[in-house]
Amino acid sequence: MNTDSGSSSAGFLPIGSPSSIGSPSDPGGRRAAAFPVWLTALLDLIAITVFVIIGRADHDHGLSPAGILDTLWPFAVGAAVGWTVIYLYAAVESAGEFGRVFRPERLRPAITVWVCTVAIGMLLRWVVHQGVAVSFVIVASIATALFLLGWRAVAALVLRRTAG
Repeated sequence: MNTDSGSSSAGFLPIGSPSSIGSPSDPGGRRAAAFPVWLTALLDLIAITVFVIIGRADHDHGLSPAGILDTLWPFAVGAAVGWTVIYLYAAVESAGEFGRVFRPERLRPAITVWVCTVAIGMLLRWVVHQGVAVSFVIVASIATALFLLGWRAVAALVLRRTAG
């Protein structure tokens, strides 16, 4: 990959370029729209935080910053593990075109982030005795799926409409 000229022979942007997602051109010659990785991570954290705030408000647990962080951290750690898994998978599968493969805004990596968010989050909650009732696991699974996958669906729809 040529990192000096701003493009590679395969038509991908290098990792260090301003649009370093590296999405391939579509058959029509337009560049497929891509979401910045930092924004994807931020929106995931916001989605998990919204889930926590809604849950705390619904159960009258208060909305103090300390209380929100106490509920948030296991799920944030789970999401970070999910991000690590998809990052490592992309690095292994990249064969030199890492930017082309690491697309966390897409559905498949999002499912990995979602599963890790819930599974690791619940495991950590159990370890620190925060409670993991079956009904909570079900509700948390559904709500985090809606938030983590939902914002991606909306973004994909908007990007398709603006690109077309």
